[in-house]
Amino acid sequence: MAEIPLMIRDYPVEERPRERMLTSGPGTLANHELLAIILRTGSRRESVLQLANRIIQHFEGLRLLKDATISELKEIYGIGDAKAVELLAAIELGRRISRLPFDERFAIRSPDDGAQYLMDELRFLQQEHFVCLYLNTKNQVIYKKTIFIGSLNSSIVHPREVFKEGFKRSAASIICFHNHPSGDPAPSREDIEVTKRLVECGKMLGIELLDHIIIGDLKYVSLKEKGYV
Repeated sequence: MAEIPLMIRDYPVEERPRERMLTSGPGTLANHELLAIILRTGSRRESVLQLANRIIQHFEGLRLLKDATISELKEIYGIGDAKAVELLAAIELGRRISRLPFDERFAIRSPDDGAQYLMDELRFLQQEHFVCLYLNTKNQVIYKKTIFIGSLNSSIVHPREVFKEGFKRSAASIICFHNHPSGDPAPSREDIEVTKRLVECGKMLGIELLDHIIIGDLKYVSLKEKGYV
């Protein structure tokens, strides 16, 4: 009797590549498991994991696979035009990412640097926008995110949302901004309460809140300079 090929559904859930990536992240997966996710399906004879393993063995690892052609891939049973194109597209995308030049990031050394960085973006807005800049250890901006839009309120500006992105980006520190549509950047009681709350959370979490800057019409107020940070 012919041996029945093992399908991906026959593997325990904890051994399936997609499920493992979802629970543990891509860094925990072996090369053939990552390849299996790209391939998606195997053949009549074998599971996608077995097919991925055969491809790795055929090219003796990733070094030769990265230079494979469509015709070379199609020599492998189970690889047709569609799978060959998908594999080469993924390889080319990885190659392009690896060649990306390092971008010169903007460094914020003072409240004025921060205010000028976002002044033109925030000064004309008709609603309050609460924006965070995430910085590396050199005070360079690595990411910017609008946390919420609306009137500033300590019950709305939850530290979880502010610092979650900091952990995701491995930020060393954060600078928070929001605009006053009136054009007057004078801080309100809510502004000060929110700032104090974020400062305390930053201390506990190990991501320093460097400043909270309020943007008006070509004017700004740094709550660090006011002594609240």
